[in-house]
Amino acid sequence: MAEIRNYTMNLGPQHPAAHGVLRLVLEMDGETVVRADPHVGLLHRGTEKLAESKPFNQSIGYMDRLDYVSMMCNEHAYVRAIEQLLGIEPPVRAQFIRTLFDEITRILNHLMWIGSNGLDLGAMTLFLYAFRERELLVDCYEAVSGARMHATYYRPGGVYRDLPEQMPKHKESRWTKDKDLKRANEWREGSMLDFIEAFAKDFPSKVDEYETLLTDNRIWKQRTVGIGVVSPERALQMGFSGPMLRGSGIAWDVRKKQPYAMYREVDFDIPIGKNGDSYDRYLVRVEEMRQSAHIIRQCVDWLRANPGHVMLKNFKVIPPSREEMKDDMEALIHHFKLFTEGYCVPAGETYAAVEHPKGEFGCYLVSDGANKPFRVHLRAPGFAHLSSMHEMAKGHMLADVVAIIGTQDIVFGEIDR
Repeated sequence: MAEIRNYTMNLGPQHPAAHGVLRLVLEMDGETVVRADPHVGLLHRGTEKLAESKPFNQSIGYMDRLDYVSMMCNEHAYVRAIEQLLGIEPPVRAQFIRTLFDEITRILNHLMWIGSNGLDLGAMTLFLYAFRERELLVDCYEAVSGARMHATYYRPGGVYRDLPEQMPKHKESRWTKDKDLKRANEWREGSMLDFIEAFAKDFPSKVDEYETLLTDNRIWKQRTVGIGVVSPERALQMGFSGPMLRGSGIAWDVRKKQPYAMYREVDFDIPIGKNGDSYDRYLVRVEEMRQSAHIIRQCVDWLRANPGHVMLKNFKVIPPSREEMKDDMEALIHHFKLFTEGYCVPAGETYAAVEHPKGEFGCYLVSDGANKPFRVHLRAPGFAHLSSMHEMAKGHMLADVVAIIGTQDIVFGEIDR
């Protein structure tokens, strides 16, 4: 009788954000996973070394390209690290704008996650639903920065510019005209704050639609309940954070435990799971979207009532405006020096962490007093989560590996840095 042996196979690319750069080497016993070994490094861009070779203010754009679904949250950690070394504090209005856009980014990330995870497990409709709302928030990115994804909107000392007084409108096209055009521009008649407020009021009803499609769907529950179970103790030992940790029942959230920006001033809850499986992590992320909409409404109310500066008036670190530069010789000199050699940051080291949509994203920054960092090291949540792949997948079926990659919310830009 022939000897029965395990066989090894490659899995990937499969997830939209592991696009050909995740190689999972699976040792299979029939359909059952005996070992799952993630091979990474196929995307490696050397972001940290690139940031060490450029002036501080020229590396913000690299942060956008790490987790390219959570752009402004990446910027926030890097910019906060620079501000801590410089000993500067952005104006309160800028801090509220950062809080607002961190939550917009959280919704953007979770919409991409719920759409792509649904697609991975066979629910195609949800992808179309999620992108319907995502498109509206991407318009907010574009309105403040000019870019739909890689915004470079947060700057040391504040944000690039204040929120626009007029939200850009859709123009008539072959696909959008008459009643459709009027409906598309309905929220865009006022300022950007009016647009965001209208979105935040309407969004919970859209989350209800996603839940109607998935939460009690028996196929969805068969694919997620009891899959990739991680105990609270093991989640802590493996360095989990964000929804992966909260799904296991631990109420750790950097926004509550180590508040930054204006999270002390806003009211929100931390959703947690109890079983530590893929289904609980799904429920945690769904509730996080509702909480983000709640925070956004509070930020909009404050921003509407409190106009003010969004950038420090410190020309040693922050460039003067175009008008000042063209009228004042001193401003012109400051502008020229900032954009050629940047600014020198006092020698020291710091670590700045934010509650990124995927977990704790941190930036460890060392300065030797020069105009560029001596050392940049980024703490990417996805890297810690991917390292648990073997433990989460062992004993499951081949199809469940796909569900586990989805529940980890992997984006390879930050894993391969």
